[in-house]
Amino acid sequence: MAITAADVNKLRQMTGAGMMDCKKALEEANGDFEQAIDFLRKKGQKVAANRADRDAKEGLVIAKVTADGKKGVLVVVNCETDFVAKNEDFTNFANTIANVALEKQPKSIDELKSLSYAGNGITIADKVMEYTGKIGEKIDVSKYEMVDAEKVIAYNHPGNKLATVVGFNKTNVTEEVAKDVAMQVAAMAPVAVDKTDVDPKLLEREVEIAKEQLRNEGKPEDKIEMIAKGKIEKFYKESTLLNQEFIKDGKKNVNQYLKDADKELTVTGFKRFSLS
Repeated sequence: MAITAADVNKLRQMTGAGMMDCKKALEEANGDFEQAIDFLRKKGQKVAANRADRDAKEGLVIAKVTADGKKGVLVVVNCETDFVAKNEDFTNFANTIANVALEKQPKSIDELKSLSYAGNGITIADKVMEYTGKIGEKIDVSKYEMVDAEKVIAYNHPGNKLATVVGFNKTNVTEEVAKDVAMQVAAMAPVAVDKTDVDPKLLEREVEIAKEQLRNEGKPEDKIEMIAKGKIEKFYKESTLLNQEFIKDGKKNVNQYLKDADKELTVTGFKRFSLS
């Protein structure tokens, strides 16, 4: 497969690695970006956090919660330029879509796009097409997720480029604690709530990357398995919410912070989207 300059530049933006390193990684991966990222990580090259939202461009990320605090939605509406994203009309457009999502609670993004836009008889998908023609930029509803729990809180970071929705197992969680955890998710971008919630494929990938890094460092083969386990424990501490160092008090992790508030309190799920 021919590797283009555009491909190399895209990988550079995603990872921060050098041009020649990115070109070699893409060649080794036969153009597959995920494999190329793994190749760079194994070689110890600089790689940005591998998040599902890394390809997002301009637009708005909006989180909303139902009046009873039981359900929350997260919606990303994209455009091409920050100029359009800051326009009041586009903000209203994106918020209308988020309101529809909150009211109807569709099961998928395709179902969301098929719903009526503000009850005016036109679907959201058709309204997106109409709006694209109106402003001359590509517009899309690119992401949608919902969280259902005893208590749900939404956090919209100023500027609406980043938002989170977090669910808790108890209704009496205080607003301060709930917001602290939602901001933790926003700041630290965990991949799962706890160790047992990590996707097995992601964990297997992390293990293989850790082993390859150790081999590149010249570690003895009979020691690699043990050392790799230590690296995975570090991965859990850095990448799973309850085990992360609490950003407002580095002496405790998030789970300990929650237990200080209520011994039975925990997080049941979260969603996070970012445009950066």
